[in-house]
Order: sequence, then structure tokens, then C-alpha cells
Amino acid sequence: MPERKVAVASSVGLHARPATLFVQAAAKQPVKVTIAKVGGDAVDARSVLFVLGLDVRSGEEVVLSAEGEGADAALDDLTALLSTDLDKV
Repeated sequence: MPERKVAVASSVGLHARPATLFVQAAAKQPVKVTIAKVGGDAVDARSVLFVLGLDVRSGEEVVLSAEGEGADAALDDLTALLSTDLDKV
């Protein structure tokens, strides 16, 4: 299962709007995607409550994982999204 470690550019777990944008993008992926704080438990990237519960601050790293055909492309898309300051979108 492919994984990516990503430095988050906005406070995904602290603000509803960045978390919601990320979850909407994850829900459009054709594969199962999870997100976790480094060293933490993976949660469903399609759940706003789970993503908000991660409490990820700007500059912290998360680990994205995906499984299924197209996993690498899905991780590319979500990595680009997390690397963007969503607070300013």
C-alpha cells in the first residue's frame, strides 16, 4: 500500500473549511485513503469528524496511505492539496 509523508500547509484539524476541502477531495478518489499523524493511528480520509479529530497544525507531518488501482495518483492529488495553504483558498 503506497504511503506519503506530507508537511501540512494549513491547520487541517483546527479549522472546518480546510478539513472539509480535504475530505471532499478524498471522497472523489477511486481508492480507499487514510490519513494519520506521524506515529498515530490512521483514520478514514473521507470522514470530516475523523480528520478534524487529528488536530494537525500547520507545518506538522501526516502520513497518507491509499490502496487500490490508482493509489499513487490519488496520493499525488491529496499531497498537492495538503501542501497548499487551504486557509487562503
